[in-house]
Amino acid sequence: LAAATTAGATLTEYPHPLKGPFGEQLSTDVAVLGDPGAKRLLIALSGTHGVEGFYGSGCQFKWLQELGKRTLPADVAVVMIHAINPWGMAWLRRVNEDNIDLNRNHLDFQRPLPDNQAYNALHEIYACPQLHGPERERADALLEEQIRLHGWPAVMSIVEGGQHAHPDGLFFGGLAPSWSNRTLHQIMQKHIAHAEVAMCFDLHTGAGEYGHPMLLTITESAYPALPDAQAIYGPWLYSLQTGADTVSETGVAATATGYTSQALINALPQVRLMPFVIECGTYPGPDVHRHLRDDHWLHLHGNPNDATGRGIKLNLLEQFYPADSDWQAMVWLRTWQIWEKALSVLPTVRC
Repeated sequence: LAAATTAGATLTEYPHPLKGPFGEQLSTDVAVLGDPGAKRLLIALSGTHGVEGFYGSGCQFKWLQELGKRTLPADVAVVMIHAINPWGMAWLRRVNEDNIDLNRNHLDFQRPLPDNQAYNALHEIYACPQLHGPERERADALLEEQIRLHGWPAVMSIVEGGQHAHPDGLFFGGLAPSWSNRTLHQIMQKHIAHAEVAMCFDLHTGAGEYGHPMLLTITESAYPALPDAQAIYGPWLYSLQTGADTVSETGVAATATGYTSQALINALPQVRLMPFVIECGTYPGPDVHRHLRDDHWLHLHGNPNDATGRGIKLNLLEQFYPADSDWQAMVWLRTWQIWEKALSVLPTVRC
């Protein structure tokens, strides 16, 4: 907030109804740098997956410090959406206060929800009541057997595909729009809907090779501005279309639906919108998954504030925001390059 104020941004706060682990107030904050009525917008969105938000927040902070010393192109504004899942970021969780994965929650809840029946056979792995002991060993053995039979990618495509039948399960998509979902739609209407052209960057970590930021565009089908996005970023851009039976070598879940990127497209049909994801690789998938399981156990059966809980939280934070200063410098450099490219071309993108 201090960086946004110093840069001369206009601030809007969206208070969250719950508190953080130290009793602190939580909120999603929006900073608009430049003319709030500008018709061409660069949007940076952090914290969709809570604990992943420290990467995004850090990049937002650094770029605001730079942009405050510069003049933006005519009719261009930068919109920073900080911590869209503030509860998850404060409590060091990937999910929100209702155990919902926000990138499985942007669905039309008036229609039948995706039915991931294959997850049902795996749910007992993730509902295990023990962190250590015979029941955890049994759950580990069941997971290992599934991986032996079907392979890691196939099992993860089921687990990470999202499910709506088990609120206490992993990658739960919810049964109604979450607070963050509703708040993002408010933000879109207030800060984005008037635009003619918009480039949005949803900032993530935890999938892909260590220290390698991937630039993706993730939607259910091709969208009108996709050729523009491909022309701007060329071979740097990976286009991923999601849905059942879809596979991807990126480490990002291609079988899932309910992504934020698709929600932007659906809610803003009048805007020539390019929804991007910057996904920064950290540790191998099995390691990340193990720590997600531990954190999931913690919030079902443990105490986040005792010694065991604090250890689990520190381990999870490392999985999604490595303390390695080289990693942090690399992901910032690449994010800066991507944003600077967007800022340079925004004035010329056709409406």
